[in-house]
Amino acid sequence: MKEESMKEEFEFSFSFELNPKYQRTVAYFSMEFGIDQALKIYSGGLGFLAGSHMRSAYELRQPVIGIGMLWKKGYYDQIRKADKSMEVLFQDKIYSFLDDTGITFELQVNQHPVKVKAYYLAPEVFGSAPIFLLSTDLPENDYLAQTITHRLYDSNISTRIAQYIVLGVGGATLLDKLGLQPDVYHLNEAHALPAAFHLYERLQSADKLQDHVVLTTHTPEKAGNEVHEFSLLEKMGFFNGLDKQTIKELTGINDLYFDQTLAALRVSKIANGVSQKHGQIAREMWKDQDDICPIVAITNAQNQKYWGDKKLYQLADAKDLLGMRKRKKALKRKFFEVVADQTGKIMDPDALTIVWARRFAEYKRPDLITADLERFKALLTNQERPLQVIWAGKPYPLDYGAISTFDSLVYLNKEFMNCAILVGYELWLSLMCKRGADIWLNNPRVTREASGTSGMTAAMNGAINFSTQDGWVLEFSKHRQNSFLVPQADPELPHHQQDSIDAKNLLDVLENDIIPMYYDHPDQWNEIMYHSVQDVVPYFDADRMADEYYQMVYTYERVLQEASLEKE
Repeated sequence: MKEESMKEEFEFSFSFELNPKYQRTVAYFSMEFGIDQALKIYSGGLGFLAGSHMRSAYELRQPVIGIGMLWKKGYYDQIRKADKSMEVLFQDKIYSFLDDTGITFELQVNQHPVKVKAYYLAPEVFGSAPIFLLSTDLPENDYLAQTITHRLYDSNISTRIAQYIVLGVGGATLLDKLGLQPDVYHLNEAHALPAAFHLYERLQSADKLQDHVVLTTHTPEKAGNEVHEFSLLEKMGFFNGLDKQTIKELTGINDLYFDQTLAALRVSKIANGVSQKHGQIAREMWKDQDDICPIVAITNAQNQKYWGDKKLYQLADAKDLLGMRKRKKALKRKFFEVVADQTGKIMDPDALTIVWARRFAEYKRPDLITADLERFKALLTNQERPLQVIWAGKPYPLDYGAISTFDSLVYLNKEFMNCAILVGYELWLSLMCKRGADIWLNNPRVTREASGTSGMTAAMNGAINFSTQDGWVLEFSKHRQNSFLVPQADPELPHHQQDSIDAKNLLDVLENDIIPMYYDHPDQWNEIMYHSVQDVVPYFDADRMADEYYQMVYTYERVLQEASLEKE
């Protein structure tokens, strides 16, 4: 690995006093960070989670350093065509608030030299842990090498593997050049697995490697647990020059195909799922594999200081329920200005407003509420108890099925003035949606949603969760006390049967519980909103999560000892 220039004047140190409670230094590798609306290097839940983690790590003064990628074109900008259907725009981003460290170095990617430059996001800019962002968009590189850091989750397999090499090997190389040897290399998903191969090159011991590597696995979805041809990964440089025998010894994989998550589970000391339910599912998923590390559960959380409405919490602390309802109406008015700007539709702040907003994906079923179109239209046209429904979210730019669902909702919404679908679902619009929602609708197929953290930040803004029984809601929701739950269909049923049952149950709860309570029993509604706001904190605040990572994953000895005793 060829060394390049480094500005002598750039020396990293934490710019704040560290909390002595947290002793181990952590390098947190993530493909995306949702830190602030101005920094568009995230796509969805994984980035929102990483952003909240970095904010809470800063607030707790933990010795955590983020390692990520500076995506020149971000994920993509979601815009509209002339007929209001969705369009994908890749647009260059420029950030004046990032520091050019002057650090450049060279990696081998696909048997070619690639220059990498490091930029720095200082903690004081957005109130986050310090974060280094890597870029290959340099004039010294050829165009193909430059494009490695152009698009988050590039659709080209070779480019995506190159991204993992830059994040993993590049991030670990950067730490070396900074003179840092973190106690823990935290892989937020297995994308950055090449960092472990770089670290092994220095340690020359599988046991020593395990002592430094931990993994968070975020999803049971196939797309989130990538498998690629071994020969392609080897050719691309994914293994950082390690020979096949060494890779087999480290990962136990010597097949035609290489499972990144399985390999990460074997080189890590400990791993975690992102809700209690997901922890169980992850252990079940991998139970037949030998030599994987223990998988614990640390339920995802979001940073309340960033997401929560402060006035709403002041009113909740005073138990001023009428004041909370009044505040919620004011927040809805501000959100409806956004809706009017995008769609030309004026919404009623007194009407019950349902919002479905998150990544558009088939298993999340954005259009489930419309499955029985006649019942749905009857609800929308009820003048005595008016209902408003608003959607927002980004599909993967080449997920044509999800884009088709988005566009079908666009066309449906043209029929009704009390329905809308928004584009540009990023941090700012996400916050506005949550402030404007009375009901936060979440209806993935059960067992498919590892966590689903959007409902946490919705609750922090006075929105009441209405959800199928999966992910984090199993630890939070009490039906008709702080949320509403869809009665569970048998998850073993074929998808079309699950969808049919869930759609019926969803509309039953909406018609029989939610709408009557909102209009006929406002005091009871206010109580549920109050309990939702109060119950989501502190457990689902990211401060708890960031602390648990230290107690259960970064300082793992006690957890492993307890697991060993349980086996005995």
